[in-house]
Amino acid sequence: MTGRGSQKTARLERLKLEIVEYISTNPGCSAADIVDYLSNTRRMRNHGLTSRKVGFFIPRYLKSYVMFTLDRSTGKRVYSVA
Repeated sequence: MTGRGSQKTARLERLKLEIVEYISTNPGCSAADIVDYLSNTRRMRNHGLTSRKVGFFIPRYLKSYVMFTLDRSTGKRVYSVA
């Protein structure tokens, strides 16, 4: 997100809050689970995250709150609260 608008920062903060809240209630979730929660359950249709982008978003903005491990069978990232 580029720019300095207050609405843009509010959206970013809400997105971060929703992701941390979901991971804290559902530890061991994948990026696809997070995107499904945001799109379908919370109805945040314009969040702009795909399963691939979640892998970049979490280390950039939430590295002190969320950690991940690699699932041995599938090789996917499994997220949990740090």
